Amino acid sequence: MLKQELDSLTPTRPFNRRDFVATSIGSGFAAAVLPVSAQTITTSSEGLTAGPIEFAAGDRSIPAYRAQPAQPAGKLPVVLVISEIFGVHEHIADVARRFAKQGYLAIAPEMFVRQGDAKAYTDIPKLMAEVVSKKPDTQALSDLDAAVTWAAANGGDTARLGATGFCWGGRITWLYSAHNPRLKAGVAWYGRLVGDANAMTPKQPVDLAGSLNAPVLGLYGEKDGGIPLDTVDKMKTALASGNVAAKASNFVVYPDAPHAFHADYRPSYRKDAAEDGWKRCLAWFRAWGVA
Repeated sequence: MLKQELDSLTPTRPFNRRDFVATSIGSGFAAAVLPVSAQTITTSSEGLTAGPIEFAAGDRSIPAYRAQPAQPAGKLPVVLVISEIFGVHEHIADVARRFAKQGYLAIAPEMFVRQGDAKAYTDIPKLMAEVVSKKPDTQALSDLDAAVTWAAANGGDTARLGATGFCWGGRITWLYSAHNPRLKAGVAWYGRLVGDANAMTPKQPVDLAGSLNAPVLGLYGEKDGGIPLDTVDKMKTALASGNVAAKASNFVVYPDAPHAFHADYRPSYRKDAAEDGWKRCLAWFRAWGVA
């Protein structure tokens, strides 16, 4: 099974400049990450229904990338794919397709649509200041709730609900576990765990660790310069004194892996850690009733 899962991630063709131009959600790569690595993985959409959708969220429609089996036998388990700071570019869409190949209805909402076009920025500090830092946690969580509502009305079995996210999305995955009692399991890839409170981010994962609704698997890198290992230790301590879901949560820290070790389109990619993390992600969802 693992070999089959990993074989589905094999690159199928080289990328060209047309791939780098984001014309719609899930197409092209964010300007800030160019040039894209030659090792970038492309997952075929053959056998899938995949592409842009929109769903209602409060005062507006939210664009998202959806991928699922083209001919499902029944209602599908749902996984929310929560992006990095760069929004829903080609890599996040590809991750959604990887889940769809495993039988999921995967939805990757464009979380920053109200704040600006995250894919268009070339300067990461400017992107953080003008877009990412202006996204309130409360809005992020309610947008994810709206994605779940859409899934329930479009062939998704939201009694089997999972969430996974990367970097910024990894942090939101922890928060979402504390927010939504319907969540079965989460997988957080190198999401920040501690930080200062402000109007946009009033609570950090470590503050909510004791009251999770679903167990979370944290996948982190030993050499992550932005997430020191002592913050992972603080989170482990907080989880150990929490509720049942908190105590069931777990961490895997990959030796020598940097931040964004799953991001195959970037130099930070570490193949062994990424493949092991993917295997563990799928197994975690199976173990906790998402699959």
